[in-house]
Amino acid sequence: MEEAQRGALRRGRARLVAALRVAPLWGPLRERGLFTRPMVEDVQSAGSRGEQARQLLIDLETRGKRAFPVFLSILRDTGQGDLADMLAAECGCPSAPPQLVDLRPVQLELRGEEHPKNVNLPERLSVPVQAESERPQVPPVPVWGLAVDEWNQDLVYQLRADPCGRCLILNNINFTTGLGLSTRHGSDVDCEKLEKRFRALSFDVLTQRDLEARDMVSELQKLARQDHSALDCCIVVILSHGCQMSHVQFPGGVYGTDGKPIPIEKIVNYFNGSNCPSLRGKPKLFFIQACGGEQRDRGFVVDSNSPGDEAPRGSVESDATPFQAPSGNMDEPDAVASLPTPSDILVSYSTFPGFVSWREVSSGSWYVETLDSVLEQYAPSEDLLNMLLRVANAVSAKGKYKQIPGCFNFLRKKFFFKCQ
Repeated sequence: MEEAQRGALRRGRARLVAALRVAPLWGPLRERGLFTRPMVEDVQSAGSRGEQARQLLIDLETRGKRAFPVFLSILRDTGQGDLADMLAAECGCPSAPPQLVDLRPVQLELRGEEHPKNVNLPERLSVPVQAESERPQVPPVPVWGLAVDEWNQDLVYQLRADPCGRCLILNNINFTTGLGLSTRHGSDVDCEKLEKRFRALSFDVLTQRDLEARDMVSELQKLARQDHSALDCCIVVILSHGCQMSHVQFPGGVYGTDGKPIPIEKIVNYFNGSNCPSLRGKPKLFFIQACGGEQRDRGFVVDSNSPGDEAPRGSVESDATPFQAPSGNMDEPDAVASLPTPSDILVSYSTFPGFVSWREVSSGSWYVETLDSVLEQYAPSEDLLNMLLRVANAVSAKGKYKQIPGCFNFLRKKFFFKCQ
């Protein structure tokens, strides 16, 4: 929807909430493709007529370029033309739709020919003009950009809150000396990029820097215990060193600045349906920039000037070490088939557990740099999983030493970010 149209809806909101008759609108809104049945039922559950009208106007702003003119047409079809004229005036567009020209056949006189007066001419062709409500329905417009196939709205998470959710970023850079965990130069660059990006995507962002393991756990539990009832999503970002750990569902672990590891699956489970009821049925996204190897990071610098490879812009450090088979019996991701699969959760790893994850001192990690760029370019038009494929493809093409991000996806629907 154009900004002028949004402005018209907002300036006219007080009058619309006071006067709009919503009951006659539900059928046309569905028939004309602006709302699906679940969306109509959601608006109807808002409460009184006025509250339904207010929620309808808020949702209408997300319905694409066709929404405003089609809504005006529906208002006129339901006898509320005065409200349609008011909105049209606020927007600066014509107060009434253009009238169809009445095309009638005319008899052409051909030069040099005389027609007998008793010849019967063909009857005038009658071309019926369809009423607005009888015209073929045009496929509906996506919710955000061109991204969402509206016929499958039931398979898309709805982000309507503003902000749409909370985002916690834990950024560990400096670690206790003597642990073999080097300073993570460039991580502040990653952190700043993600702060700006998720704020632009309508998230309330909180960043904590250089936390010991117990303080990381405390921040995560604090976020999980908050009331998310009025929100639609939750994001956790962890920038740190990492390691392999025994697991059942989600592999890997991340270090606090004191060198103590926290299992990724422990972090994720703070936010599952049992521990965080207000996020049940809502997407919970985790982005992990950390190593996945068993050995601790040595922070060595590599030369990436190999033919055909994309050369990095500065020194490159490792957030991971090559995979080594752990000793003893380890649980694998499918080791306990009887456990319930967590729902509405996605964990995106900068590298598949057990492999290296590279970070440039001057521009941050390959993973975060690419993720930020892909979100900027494709968030208005593509769902999250498709964008993560783009991230994996782009990162895998970088440098002499290779890296490929991966994810564990337990989302039940497609996830599209809410773009301005």
